[in-house]
Amino acid sequence: MPDTMLLAQMLGLLLVIGAFAGVLAGLLGVGGGIVLVPAFFYAFQTLGYGGPQLMQLCLATSLATIIVTSVRSVLSHNKKGAVDWDILRSWGPGIAAGAIIGVLVASALRTELLQALFGILGMVIGAYLGLGKSEWRLGEAMPKGLRRAALSPSVGFLSVLMGIGGGSFGVPLMSLYNTPIHRAVATAAGFGVIIAVPSVLGFLFLNIAPEHRPPLTIGAVNLVAFSIVVAMTMITAPWGVKLAHAMDPKPLRRVFAVFLTLVALNMLRKALGW
Repeated sequence: MPDTMLLAQMLGLLLVIGAFAGVLAGLLGVGGGIVLVPAFFYAFQTLGYGGPQLMQLCLATSLATIIVTSVRSVLSHNKKGAVDWDILRSWGPGIAAGAIIGVLVASALRTELLQALFGILGMVIGAYLGLGKSEWRLGEAMPKGLRRAALSPSVGFLSVLMGIGGGSFGVPLMSLYNTPIHRAVATAAGFGVIIAVPSVLGFLFLNIAPEHRPPLTIGAVNLVAFSIVVAMTMITAPWGVKLAHAMDPKPLRRVFAVFLTLVALNMLRKALGW
């Protein structure tokens, strides 16, 4: 049986992590995964769980929470007619294929390399959040043909390597191709479902040594973290939405961009053993 004190410590840490991720998701429209992965890493490591597959545990558990939050988000956006189902249908197969490849690659890598990848990609996302302009464009419509065949798997692949849903890569991509921001956010929630479902199924079969996994872990998915974080984000995300309507979120996006960049740099520092 799991140690009661250990479960209590996990509970306290995860309640805070879930609440923070939910507020940020509602306030800034960013996916919780970008916060959850480094938070899980810190929480599990603090509780004494390390090993060469710690990042896989963080990625898989983060992606499991994204299944629930993304489905809820898609249904909510669909009621308002904001989801672009044509984009989802045409981009979905490539994104799913990229996600499956991402699981295979992530499962074979050591924690240090996954940390480095998270750090580098996190800095790219942070730079876009802080410096990106809404008027930037790469085209007037979403790509088709060979460009779509190349870009769609990339979205799934990179998202799995970071343990995130479709928002961090999907929203900027759709915005750069002239998709209105509200439609891009709604459709990216659908990307999250397409990324998370096959990747979590794959991670459930990943074998992690018992001494390196927290209590109640199946494959690489920790059920305690999953349950608590999903419950907390459901509660606190509406708080973030209310705050977003009460204040200008643009300066907050820049603050979060700095925060994310610092988190990414810290991940990179740990990966390099500094």
